[in-house]
Amino acid sequence: MAAPEETPVAAATTTPTPSPVHEASGIKSDSPMGLLLNDLGAIVAEAQHGEMWGVTLKDINDVPTTIVLEKFLRANDNNFDAARKQLVEALQWREKTNPIKLLEEMEFDSERFEGLGYVSVYEGAKGVEVVTWNIYGAAKNLKKTFGDVDDFVLWRSALMELSVKHLKLDQATEYIKQGGEDPYKMVQVHDYLNVSFLRMDPAVKASSKATITTLSMAYPELLSQKFFVNVPLVMGWVFAAMKLFLSPATVRRFHPLSYGSALAGELPEIGDKLPKEYGGKGADAKDGLTVKYAVTEKPSAPATTTEASEPAVKKDLAEQPAPAITTKASEPGEEKKEVTTDENSPPVATAEASGPAEVAKPTEK
Repeated sequence: MAAPEETPVAAATTTPTPSPVHEASGIKSDSPMGLLLNDLGAIVAEAQHGEMWGVTLKDINDVPTTIVLEKFLRANDNNFDAARKQLVEALQWREKTNPIKLLEEMEFDSERFEGLGYVSVYEGAKGVEVVTWNIYGAAKNLKKTFGDVDDFVLWRSALMELSVKHLKLDQATEYIKQGGEDPYKMVQVHDYLNVSFLRMDPAVKASSKATITTLSMAYPELLSQKFFVNVPLVMGWVFAAMKLFLSPATVRRFHPLSYGSALAGELPEIGDKLPKEYGGKGADAKDGLTVKYAVTEKPSAPATTTEASEPAVKKDLAEQPAPAITTKASEPGEEKKEVTTDENSPPVATAEASGPAEVAKPTEK
């Protein structure tokens, strides 16, 4: 008797469980952001530091925390592993460097850094616009300013921290949607007027490259646009160096301008508020905010009094024989002049002895 045919059993089908979604933010638990938030406790423990740009890192319910993490993800093309690695590195750098303390307490050498950097805060159509000015042509001495790479990076980090402070990330109340606009960014302006010598100076090159490396690691996705104004052609190496450390998306935000006055046209929302040398009608960049500088007092010359030194001078002269006086016979008809001399007076140089006074000739144009 033939065995009855078995009825084929349909393969079991399973419906994938949708990933939980945070209602307020729209963040999925299995997304790179969700994974980074889930791993945040371990990240803070590994770095031994839990603050970033004035924001204490917490959880998905804290809007400022998600904005910080979003910036690290965007800087790494939404790659969880790469973003996590950079976040740990940046947290460790902040633990070691303490840029908030640098800004609040450090007094930098005015001879080396004063006049090189300012921060302006403007009211634009879309809200506050923070602009950081880097006036490298104000460097008084290249060796002093750029010679110590670590000191220059610390000064530049303090200036960056001042800019970030005015973005007020710690007060953010709206999540950045995935792929949405990030309003928490600043504009940077690097003015290279009168610094064509940078191509040849190794100290400037070393400090510039170290600054690019540090700031791109510790302050990702904080620039909306970066303008290089009054740029000479020989500065091409600066842009080449940046491409090595920054993502293509970031490099696309860089704009070299040959003339500073063209900047206002590039920033139409605040163009008229910019300084006059940048095409606007506003206050000078030097009227903006800056870091603290130590007041260096120049040593005063020792006080001298005529009364105290006069007797000694007279004594010395008294010990010397009086200078011989030669008189020239009067020409016929010439009135004889009476000359009175003081034997204690020093000899007076005559015009014949010293020659005519030299007058600086105006430079011919």
